Amino acid sequence: MWFKTLDDVDVSGKTVIVRVDLNSPIDPATGKIRDNERLRAHAETIRELSEKNAKVVLLAHQGRKGDPDFLPLKDHAELLSMHVGKPVKYVPDLIGEEAVKAVKSLRNGEIILLENVRILDEETKEASPEEHFRGKLVSTLAPLADLFILDAFSVAHRAHASVVGFSYTLPTVAGRIMEKELRALTTVLEEDRKIMLVMGGNKPEECIEVIDAVMSRNIENIKFVMSAGILGQLFLMSLGKKLGEPSESYIKKKKFDAYLERLSKIRQRLGERLKTPLDVAYEEDGKRVEIDIDKLPAPGTIYDIGEKTARNYAELILNSSEKDAIIVKGPAGAYEREEFRKGTKIIYEALARCKAFTLIGGGDSSTAIELVGLSPNNFSYVSLGGGALITYISGKTMPGVEIIKKK
Repeated sequence: MWFKTLDDVDVSGKTVIVRVDLNSPIDPATGKIRDNERLRAHAETIRELSEKNAKVVLLAHQGRKGDPDFLPLKDHAELLSMHVGKPVKYVPDLIGEEAVKAVKSLRNGEIILLENVRILDEETKEASPEEHFRGKLVSTLAPLADLFILDAFSVAHRAHASVVGFSYTLPTVAGRIMEKELRALTTVLEEDRKIMLVMGGNKPEECIEVIDAVMSRNIENIKFVMSAGILGQLFLMSLGKKLGEPSESYIKKKKFDAYLERLSKIRQRLGERLKTPLDVAYEEDGKRVEIDIDKLPAPGTIYDIGEKTARNYAELILNSSEKDAIIVKGPAGAYEREEFRKGTKIIYEALARCKAFTLIGGGDSSTAIELVGLSPNNFSYVSLGGGALITYISGKTMPGVEIIKKK
């Protein structure tokens, strides 16, 4: 591969600093983090390093200063211990005497998790590796280590201290999760494959970025773009359809209607390769009601594509070949509610059965996979990246990717 991995280094007896992404959703009832796929995934790299007798120092963040989810990492260490299968000791310090002592006293195979890196203001500053090298985080911890491992693809689009700073002075390689993300993206974008996009969710701007990026790489490689979620509704509006007051009010409130002109241009460029909803499902008296688009507007808020649309998209997916790649961004509708989960379930079940390489975007998609009764193992790869995934597909420079490239 074109980047360095754990296969390129000997970690036995070495002190390794590993940047992972443990940023987790918070349970509003308890105020504690929820167990999630990120913790389970990073446990793979951590376990391997421990079994190879490395002295493991973990760096991670949770939330941002001033936000409700800005928390210490004590609970993260407890959940990681369960997934790794051995103790992950939480150190409530980052660059002070306690942290330095904990790193220096590590024995082979032991694992510690230092405090939330975002307690330092310098952590969220965008700067070069050399500039971050002169900061407190890197200048304190780098002299104590032999190797830096970046395993957090989801923050690799940020030139933060804990992401790029250590690479200025320490040998730097990708962890297993970073490696898997880059291999999957290379499979989708660099190999000669026809690409199908399934774009949904409630962040249409991110879907538009993905579509634009893939079109700019090679529009002829696009087989189909299937729109659902808010994006699907916006495409319908660009066709002159009236969704109904409840849905249009929400779209205007979120200022999503600002994308209509841009979507009209995308629609013109893609022609018949763009698939828009044939029917939608709205809420009436707490129940799901489906309506063909020819019978719009809908009296209630639209929360899902209709079954006819879902079956149509599923057929296109199932007719794909092993030479195709399918990129999925977001669920088809409000999957959190069982009555509006149907579109997502039908599409995801087809994705799980198809022959194409399936790359599923993280975040809501990861949660939706579980709610429809599937697992990440049903797909070629489920990405843990959010903004980083979009940045990479867009062809923009990723500071965290640059530091692991083979020179």
